[in-house]
Amino acid sequence: MHDPVRSFPPVARADARVLILGSMPGEASLSAGRYYAHPRNLFWPIMGALAGAGPDLAYAARIAKLQATGIALWDVIAECVRPGSLDARIRAGSVVVNDLPGFLARYPGISRICFNGATAETLFRRHVLPRLADAPTLMRLPSTSPAHAAMGFADKLAAWRAGLGT
Repeated sequence: MHDPVRSFPPVARADARVLILGSMPGEASLSAGRYYAHPRNLFWPIMGALAGAGPDLAYAARIAKLQATGIALWDVIAECVRPGSLDARIRAGSVVVNDLPGFLARYPGISRICFNGATAETLFRRHVLPRLADAPTLMRLPSTSPAHAAMGFADKLAAWRAGLGT
């Protein structure tokens, strides 16, 4: 039996306009206590190109750059049982979702939710969307995870640029 893993608190500022939602941080991120900590995850290189929040900066500086450009980060899942890091290993009956309706009420400037991969979008549509009276624009973007290696960096960057409107 595996113990549940728990996601991080959201990263957001009052002027957030875009929320990027993952499913659940992987083992490297949970161990480091930072979003997208796996060295092969393309999230920070993409954010470097789009928001000046590249992996060459200290983590706190990356977060500050994202916030300065109106980007918030969180995960759909608050807690789940998942042996390893792969979304496919999440045990369905163990999923507890974050209070995204409450979050969106606290940050009314968020007009777009971008999902970092299919699992985040699927879980959001199943567990959160039915509880929202009025949803922002929803857009699935290609996963930045090293497990999603079929698409190269340039294609992922182009999709993320279009999705974030940068």
